[in-house]
Amino acid sequence: MSGRGASDVVAMRVGGVVIDPSSQVPVVILRGIEEPRLYVPIFIGGLEATAIATVLAGVKMPRPMTHDLVVSVLDAVQCRVAGIVVTRLEGGTFYAEIRVVDEHGGELVLDSRPSDAIALALRTEAPIAVAREVIAEAGALAPEESESGGAEGEREAGAKDKKGKAAPAQEGVEADKGPRSFFADDVKLEDLSPEDFGKYKM
Repeated sequence: MSGRGASDVVAMRVGGVVIDPSSQVPVVILRGIEEPRLYVPIFIGGLEATAIATVLAGVKMPRPMTHDLVVSVLDAVQCRVAGIVVTRLEGGTFYAEIRVVDEHGGELVLDSRPSDAIALALRTEAPIAVAREVIAEAGALAPEESESGGAEGEREAGAKDKKGKAAPAQEGVEADKGPRSFFADDVKLEDLSPEDFGKYKM
């Protein structure tokens, strides 16, 4: 999107939604597909958190929510969501793009909040990606698990992902200071640093 190639973005998936312990505001956690320890937390609104969490939890609403309606409109005009990318981080705010393709292969790129883009991607099973420059600024690595099941100390500066790219350094975190779970599927809350929450918004 916007001229980005596959090497410019990192494939992600939604790990879950948690609550920032200091502000009690929802945070969606994106997790790396090739590097499961990689995560990007994004501060979102309550309605968007519900839209994301209901899909993660497999909850069927009695009436269509806004994002369900958008999907229905796209289906009606024979278009589909081909993918979404969290493209940049400016002034503490994340930006995203949604790539929509019509039946003839025509493409339209729409500016979006990440929360809305993620909610649509989950409903359409479209791929989710984050630009590498966003990963460098807002991403973090969860500690590795030891054989005894504990975390392998603090996150290490200069840790590498599977492609050898330097990953962002983050400080360690105590388990009892982590955020509260809210429809999270595989987010290990003790692995997420409190310093990563509340810094950014949607």
